[in-house]
Amino acid sequence: MKKTILLGLILGMGTVLQAQKGESKPDKHWYHSKPSKKNMGISLDAAYASPAAKLPSKTIIVAVIDGGVDINHPDLKDVIWHNPNEIPFNNIDDDRNGYVDDTVGWNFIGGKDGRMVEYDHLEKIRVYLRLREQFKNPTAEDTQRPGYAQYMSMKTEIEGTIEKQKTQYEGMEKFQKSLHSYATRLGKAAPSGKEIKELKVDASEEKLRDRIATVVSLMGYNQLDEAIIQGMHGMEASVKYQYNLDYKPRDIVGDNYDDPHEIGYGNNNVAGPDASHGTHVSGIIGAVRGNGIGLDGVADNVKIMAIRVVPDGDERDKDVANGIRYAVDNGAKIINMSFGKGFSWDKDVVNEAVVYARDHGVLLVHASGNSSQDNDVTSNYPNDSLGGGNFADNWIEVGASRQPKKKLATDFSNYGSHNVDVFAPGQSIYSTIPNNGYAYFDGTSMASPVCAGVCAFIWSRNPSMTAKDVKMVMEETVTRVDSKVILPGSKKTKVAFPTLSTTGGLINAEKALNMATILLVK
Repeated sequence: MKKTILLGLILGMGTVLQAQKGESKPDKHWYHSKPSKKNMGISLDAAYASPAAKLPSKTIIVAVIDGGVDINHPDLKDVIWHNPNEIPFNNIDDDRNGYVDDTVGWNFIGGKDGRMVEYDHLEKIRVYLRLREQFKNPTAEDTQRPGYAQYMSMKTEIEGTIEKQKTQYEGMEKFQKSLHSYATRLGKAAPSGKEIKELKVDASEEKLRDRIATVVSLMGYNQLDEAIIQGMHGMEASVKYQYNLDYKPRDIVGDNYDDPHEIGYGNNNVAGPDASHGTHVSGIIGAVRGNGIGLDGVADNVKIMAIRVVPDGDERDKDVANGIRYAVDNGAKIINMSFGKGFSWDKDVVNEAVVYARDHGVLLVHASGNSSQDNDVTSNYPNDSLGGGNFADNWIEVGASRQPKKKLATDFSNYGSHNVDVFAPGQSIYSTIPNNGYAYFDGTSMASPVCAGVCAFIWSRNPSMTAKDVKMVMEETVTRVDSKVILPGSKKTKVAFPTLSTTGGLINAEKALNMATILLVK
């Protein structure tokens, strides 16, 4: 059972911390099964058991554009792509593509000196800083120019958020310091809430002591302490980096950021400081099947190309565009992009890369986002809109589903009858994490690689298909669910599941493989 503790109510701050207590997880391959009322899987096991799966297959390279990949994980090391034209560690650009020693991929947010960007601003902060420079000494005429109203609105919202976050962080520090001091005074590593409640303190501290005692009674001392540590880590990243107007992470990269078409910057450390997310995504797509450890990835004949562009913060459009182009130029047929943001700095340069991928027959699979928002109303970037009413036909936008049919759409998933194409399992997804580990993650970030893995699976058996063919097959063969589900982000509002995406359904590997095979025969 998940217990949510609203420390905002207890501390007088806006912070929410969650603790997991006795929560059970489903079978690690639950979504490989056929869809049923209690377990809405994607018929992957049935697909592998079908005659069509016995066809000869061709290796599909899948680029994982993400925050980093642990290429040495035992469930991944045998499926990592290796650049056949690059001699490892000789400090020479053997294939003359502009990237020195790019043996397994590239890190676009690293420096030539080996340093790496771990944290970065949110995109809206970068947009705000650009507007702030533009209107730093506004004249009466400036106030009538495009962008000024947006600048003033962002100024109020962002500066207010910065002050609020600083107050929250300081309050959390005080809360943690008092928690630890009570344990020290009691001489216990993990005192109970009752013991803390009985401590003698100054009258001015009694309310804080009682709040701490209440939460310890609900959660337990150690669980509360761990929740505070995690909460402070997230808040620290936000306060010190994401919302810090003086932070300049691009100095680490050392590129000319004003040149969106520059290449060659970065380094070859594809893991980065934290490869958890990208490693998890990679395992979903292609963890070695049938090796008796960990999990079976969705696709059985893939190579994972690791491309790092995502920091703790928002990715930059220049890096995303270069990541797409790098993947295309090095033979990727599918690019998985489990990231997104609410603002775009340079959509044109990303659009150019999307068209480049389209023109080279490469399929882009993208996570719809985790804000419980309607992407038809509020934009999520990057997306398949190329401007002028044109959309990329090599793009699949993926929402996240969960096990039970009556609650099929996850609470967090973005949706959209025009801007989300399909849904795929994205809650309680088991996969690889760094240091030989495994874990369950939630997110459209997990749904996207499930979809990308199925795309690779059917494409490997039918290599003459085009990216447009694969997209069509995936969308035409969904398991359509006509019943009502709870609208993401609401508690009670129900909507017909087909209204949440263009197809109205959940991807189905068995149907997709069979349709692809029929098309090939024809």
